[in-house]
Amino acid sequence: MYNCAKCPGYCCSYPIIPLTKRDVERLAKHFGLGFREARAKFTKVDGDEKYAMRRKADVHFGRICRFFDTEARRCTIYKARPTICREYPGGRCGYYDFLASERNSQEDPDHIASTWNK
Repeated sequence: MYNCAKCPGYCCSYPIIPLTKRDVERLAKHFGLGFREARAKFTKVDGDEKYAMRRKADVHFGRICRFFDTEARRCTIYKARPTICREYPGGRCGYYDFLASERNSQEDPDHIASTWNK
């Protein structure tokens, strides 16, 4: 079983973090902004997505969600997080699948985890 509190934010580093209109409304309310202001400040048009979260630099993944605390490695808007984040992983977590595979191939149950468990 995976524990998101021990993850370095893998899902927050996806190239596109899609947002619904409701997600933008939730962010607007959270920050005390109007919809248009929140849309301009927090989103970008990317590919086929109507709205996508703006991202920022990250030392581990290159780019990450703009609301991800890169020091504490966690979400800063958890209560206002987008729908896709609320529903993630929806089944299996890619990061923990990778971690389990590496631990198995290295025959070391703690392999890689020590990097993120501070």
